Amino acid sequence: MIILATIILYFALLTLYSRAVSRRARNASFFRADRQSRWYLVAFGMIGASISGVSFVSVPGMVSAIGMTYMQTCLGFIAGYIVVAFVLLPVYYRLNLTSIYGALLSSGRQASITGACFFFLSELTGAAVKFFVVCAVLQRFVLEKTGIPFPVTVVLLVLPIWLYTRRGGIKTLVRTDGIQTACMLAALCVIIFKAVGALDMSLPEAFRAVCADSRARWFVFDDAFSTQYFWKQFLSGAFIVIVMTGLNQNVMQKNLTCKTLGEAQKDMCSYGAAFVPVNLLFLSLGVLLALLCEKEGLPVPSGDNLLESFAATGRLGRLATVCFTLGIVAASASTADSALTSLTTSFCVDICGKEDDERLRKRAHLAITILFAAVIIAVGAVKTTSVIDTIYTLCGYTYGPLLGMFAFALFTRRRPRACLLPFIAAASPVLCYLINMLCEKFAGYRFGYELLILNGLLTFAGLLLTSARRRL
Repeated sequence: MIILATIILYFALLTLYSRAVSRRARNASFFRADRQSRWYLVAFGMIGASISGVSFVSVPGMVSAIGMTYMQTCLGFIAGYIVVAFVLLPVYYRLNLTSIYGALLSSGRQASITGACFFFLSELTGAAVKFFVVCAVLQRFVLEKTGIPFPVTVVLLVLPIWLYTRRGGIKTLVRTDGIQTACMLAALCVIIFKAVGALDMSLPEAFRAVCADSRARWFVFDDAFSTQYFWKQFLSGAFIVIVMTGLNQNVMQKNLTCKTLGEAQKDMCSYGAAFVPVNLLFLSLGVLLALLCEKEGLPVPSGDNLLESFAATGRLGRLATVCFTLGIVAASASTADSALTSLTTSFCVDICGKEDDERLRKRAHLAITILFAAVIIAVGAVKTTSVIDTIYTLCGYTYGPLLGMFAFALFTRRRPRACLLPFIAAASPVLCYLINMLCEKFAGYRFGYELLILNGLLTFAGLLLTSARRRL
């Protein structure tokens, strides 16, 4: 009941606050927040929106299988954010875009629609997997005992998000994301303090214990065939950011609400740098919980079950349970609300070409919310030990074509054949899957997150081979 009360109170307060800040919102406010957002508010809010509830569940659990080698990917994130800030953002501001897929119009209207469709598929599935985390926790520890089925749980959680985003859109989210980030970081710190206390350690002692633990290894340089090899992880991290941030309407829509390009670049670099210390805290928490398991003589739970087995069950105390609930709800809601807004924007602007039709926007927002809930219910039928690994695998297959299409549009002066473009974009993920299977079978090499790079290269090559020089 503590978990249930925390969620109800949180969404009630968030809905009241969103109604206050969106009172005078217009249709343009929904899409662009009138380009009046302050960069530091956007940057702080983007920490929670980009990390999501997945970090609360999956990142601490990673230490059991791969130690802290995920930090290699996080270091790559920084390189990716620099590329987005100084290569992609200038293009978006120069073209004065509402949806970033308008940048593909140089390759034809078909390219813009294809890019929007791939984003729609990627964002819908990715956000659904992330939001599934909080739905599953609530179902497992609260509502399952009352006999409420999982689909009803999903509807009850998605409904308030629709309510507080339907009017103000992105203008509301810039404000509410800051609140949600603060809740997430405060919850993380409280849980860490509780874990340290349960180990009967001081903070300096806990720091030394984490550093001395065998799971605290960051770097892998000695096995190039390992999926955790440094350069594979680093480059994959950079490209993950380029596509999941720079080519993602969900994230870029908030950055495009800043007044100027310079402010947007400060915003991007600020929250990009924050990923390293925040993820280091999550991984350190995973090591502390593993040490706590060993102290109690219990096996270390695998994957996503590590943090849940302590925080959601009350083993770290009621305060930790409340903070765990607040953290994953805040982070997951921050991801879901921006997903609904960006998907509505892309549908209205890119696919329908009607940015000023308020009636269409409201209907599309409601329909996308219903579809989002349906996908979450479908995700519930899929069993996986690591949600974050599932997301990055999906990213490799669905964002790869976007990477190839943007690279082609921005760095070549050729025009692809409109009739072939959708087929090339769809064929690249299929080829990637086949290549991955063959390499694993005959060479013993299994692709990791670098599959994203291969996917983008295949799309780029296909467009290049079937293109002609643009007419001036």
